[in-house]
Amino acid sequence: MQTYIFDIDGTLMDTEAMYMRALQAVLREAGDPRPYAELTATFGIPSRDALEDLHVANLEHVLAAWGERTAAYRETVRVYPGVLDTLDQLRRKGAQLAIMTSKRQFEYERDVVPSGLADHFSLAIVAEDVKRGKPAPDGINLAMQRLNADPATTIYIGDTHFDQAAAQSANVAFGYAAWNDRQPRGFTPTISLTTPRELITKFTTN
Repeated sequence: MQTYIFDIDGTLMDTEAMYMRALQAVLREAGDPRPYAELTATFGIPSRDALEDLHVANLEHVLAAWGERTAAYRETVRVYPGVLDTLDQLRRKGAQLAIMTSKRQFEYERDVVPSGLADHFSLAIVAEDVKRGKPAPDGINLAMQRLNADPATTIYIGDTHFDQAAAQSANVAFGYAAWNDRQPRGFTPTISLTTPRELITKFTTN
C-alpha cells in the first residue's frame, strides 16, 4: 500500500466515552433518556446525522448542547497505544498519510490538533469538505484526488460498518481497527488489524 487514510474516532483516538456520555447526559436532561448501547450504534457518523437517526426532538438545541458537554468528558480521550509509532514508521517508508473523518472542522481542531496527531498527516478531510458523509465514499474519493492516489494501493482504516461501506464504495481496501476492542455486533470485516503495527507487517514491503 502507498496511501493510508484513517478515520479518527475509535481508530486513532478513543473518543467514544466523551461523545456518548455527553450525549446521554444532554438527552437525559432534555427528558429523553436513552440506553448507552442505542447511542453507540450511531458512533462514527456526523453528529447531526446521528441525532436524525435517533429521532431526537429539538435537534439544533441538542446538537449545540452536546458539543459543549463534551468538555466535561475530555479527560477520557486517549490516542491508542502504538498509533503514533506506526504513523512515524509509515512516513519513513514513504507512505502518504491522510485523515478522513466525520468530525467538523472545529471538532478536529479541538480534539485532534492538541494531541499532536495532526502533525503526522499531510491531509485532513473533515465533514464540511464533502456534501455526503459516510457511508458515502465522497471523503475517501476527495482525499485520493488531492493526493493523486491510486485506489488499488490505497487503504482506509476505520472501526464501523459506515467506514467499511465508504471504503467499498470508493473501491479501496478496508482495514478494521480491532485494537479498539469494540467490534460491533454482526460486523464482519474482511481485514482485521489487532494492533496498529499490523499496518506495517501486512501492507509494507521494505
